[in-house]
Amino acid sequence: MSTLHNLTPAKGSVKDRKRIARGQGSGYGGTSTRGHKGAKSRSGYSKKIGFEGGQMPLQRRVPKFGFKNINRVEYKAINLDIIQSLIDRKNVTEITPEVLRENGLVSRNELVKVLGRGELTAKINVTAHKFSASAKEAIENKGGNCSEI
Repeated sequence: MSTLHNLTPAKGSVKDRKRIARGQGSGYGGTSTRGHKGAKSRSGYSKKIGFEGGQMPLQRRVPKFGFKNINRVEYKAINLDIIQSLIDRKNVTEITPEVLRENGLVSRNELVKVLGRGELTAKINVTAHKFSASAKEAIENKGGNCSEI
């Protein structure tokens, strides 16, 4: 039973979506919800990335600094303690980038530099792209051999 306090429109007679630019009777005619004048009211408007309404954009306000050397060579650091744990776990007698790759310590195209952190207890031959002075000394003191690729 319909009474004044619970009247509702007939099913299907009220549509949910706005029909923009379909005349004044729709309530969304005239400027079609875009307001008056300005860039956003025009068709084809798209804001440039970083545009801040004419204010100097952040990427231009912040000063540039630093230097990036395009010739920099990155090495993956492998310390003596990691080599020693590999010797203990896998009973390896020679360390090469291929052995390190197989054990998941370096990825395919990484260059290897051996660093001197940790203790080495076994005699081992190490082949790598670079050695620190302390690592080279520690390996050779145990009777091992360092060879650079």
